[in-house]
Amino acid sequence: MRLRRIWSSVWPPLVAVILFLIIWQTATSLFNIDKWMLPSPVDIAHEAAAGAAGLWEHTQATLRLMLLGFSIGTLVGLLVAFVLHYIPFLRKALYPLIILSQNVPIIALAPLLMIWFGFGILPKIIVITLVCFFPIAVAALDGLSRTDRVMLDYMRMAGASKWNIFTKLEVPYALPAIMSGAKIAATYSIMGAIIAEWIGASKGIGYYMMLQKSSFRTDKIFVAIAIIVTISLAMFLLISFIEKWLIRYHPSSDDK
Repeated sequence: MRLRRIWSSVWPPLVAVILFLIIWQTATSLFNIDKWMLPSPVDIAHEAAAGAAGLWEHTQATLRLMLLGFSIGTLVGLLVAFVLHYIPFLRKALYPLIILSQNVPIIALAPLLMIWFGFGILPKIIVITLVCFFPIAVAALDGLSRTDRVMLDYMRMAGASKWNIFTKLEVPYALPAIMSGAKIAATYSIMGAIIAEWIGASKGIGYYMMLQKSSFRTDKIFVAIAIIVTISLAMFLLISFIEKWLIRYHPSSDDK
């Protein structure tokens, strides 16, 4: 039954992607579209196979940068959420500023970070951290605010310490929201890594894309896009797996 449910959720988007690729391949052949303008899926696959060794080196560089930035962004987001949750005055003062900060495009901040911190790894990590921080912090704050009030009052009357209430009640209740924020942050992290590499890097998928853009190698740019999509999907699935492992209880499962 579980495999059937998985298959029923996988096959519709899979069929849609296959049909899209068939239409794309047919259109490029039927209308004789130049390869430099819009390569066919077959051309893109051939280019990916031909440059697999070099692509893997760039992919590794991007993965290391992305995972480090995502980890730091997650920790910072959780720490800020916990502090704001326990200090209401700070939440009232800083939460609107956190929301407003998202109106500044991260690509506009990246050049400033390069000027302030140079062209090393630090400004790149800051870019990814800023991208990942917001969804984690907002989701964690929302989850902590949804703690069951009846259970909260009961634990207080039972003499539970703030630490016990936090670890045994508030965090478990907030965990689904935190994991939802982590899914968003995980998919954003690859975007942050690519933007950071656009500003200044010597290797990575973002650096690879900039090189291919200058030489009008559209097929190689599409290869890089395919790698980015694959990494983003893999990160989303990884967080989903961790979520299922951490959250054993699902109310919806009792209704079936």
